[in-house]
Amino acid sequence: MKRLKYIYGILALLGTILPYSQFIPWIREHGLNLSLLIGEASQTRIGAFAWLDVAVSAVVLIAFIVYEGSRKGMKWLWVPIIGTLTVGVSLGLPLFLLQREIHLERSRG
Repeated sequence: MKRLKYIYGILALLGTILPYSQFIPWIREHGLNLSLLIGEASQTRIGAFAWLDVAVSAVVLIAFIVYEGSRKGMKWLWVPIIGTLTVGVSLGLPLFLLQREIHLERSRG
């Protein structure tokens, strides 16, 4: 089980570094131009497909975090929710799974 925690931790780290490796240079070049961001993200049908898929996945993940986290009596559920909203599912999901493993490990004794 300890190994699984490390895997989730590494995935959460990669889930932050990889998306931001593309986003930060874009922000440096264009600033926080939301209309340009949305325009570029939806410029092609495949781009719109990818962004809509991510948006739906984020909503599903947040619902899962709230439901599963409440069911298990977990605390700090806001952390993976904020991670999902600020980075994306690539951070929010492994971060929640890491928190869940830690919680289950502590519950077992």
